[in-house]
Amino acid sequence: MIFSPDYVGVDVSKKHLDLAITGSSRLRVSNNPAGMARLVQKISSLTRPHLVCEATGSYTRLMARSLSQHGIALSTINPRRVRDLARADGLLAKTDAIDAAAILRFAHLMHPDPDPLYDPNAVEMADLVRRRRQMVDMLAMEKQRREHPEAALAQASIDAHIGFLSSQIGEMDRAITRQIDSDATLRRRAELLTTIPGIGQTTAAVLLAEMPELGGIGNKQAAALAGVAPFNRDSGEMRGQAHIAGGRLSVRCALYMATLSAIRANPPIRDFYKRLRAQGKPGKLAIVAAMRKLITTANAVLANNTPWHTNTA
Repeated sequence: MIFSPDYVGVDVSKKHLDLAITGSSRLRVSNNPAGMARLVQKISSLTRPHLVCEATGSYTRLMARSLSQHGIALSTINPRRVRDLARADGLLAKTDAIDAAAILRFAHLMHPDPDPLYDPNAVEMADLVRRRRQMVDMLAMEKQRREHPEAALAQASIDAHIGFLSSQIGEMDRAITRQIDSDATLRRRAELLTTIPGIGQTTAAVLLAEMPELGGIGNKQAAALAGVAPFNRDSGEMRGQAHIAGGRLSVRCALYMATLSAIRANPPIRDFYKRLRAQGKPGKLAIVAAMRKLITTANAVLANNTPWHTNTA
């Protein structure tokens, strides 16, 4: 006999966790080690506890680590999905307790899949990749400022900051490489990804950090998570143009740059792109389609644990 999960809705904030448990009164615990011990004790009576919370960045990490140590399932979900459900229910008020109850209702209706078990190495990897991306963005802004006339002192300040950021990005690249090399699983996955023409070390690191599900999901889900899956816009007899939507922006940006390289260096991607262009497809549409083909290729390579070859699907 298969038992359904005992869902617990959790509203996460910097200092507290508000819990909503079916048939139980609301509970608030501190977002610290003592609070985690109380949380685990509270849900120990449940047959199959499965906690669900909104994605709130680093505020969920302590809970994720504690639950993983006790083998308790956790799902982090897009806050917009919960809010849309609450609005559909006519629930316009917003408090921590109300949010926890809304998350619980979402869990019962949608049955979200559990997240992968908490992996400290993966978390540190994600931090390094995220920080590198932040510094690259800052460097781009400083280079734009450098193009405009400024007082000599201002120009010198910009130049100094550009030099500093460039050196820090290099240091972050070396830290990411060390992090990958220190973990056998990450190292193997990075080696497989970089066998695909167009995917270099930087793109591989982004995929490993920001899309850890890759290789364990279907191609359609991989495309959707990367934000390159087309969604129809049809109504009645009207047939609208399909557009991509959602997904993880950081993955999509890295995938875009990798695809530009793949169009030149990866024969299947190049031929696919050229065929779409020969059919009269717009350049942007052809690039997005090539991005979709590249991410599904990466998904297949990791799923099969086999290096890329020209007929990898």
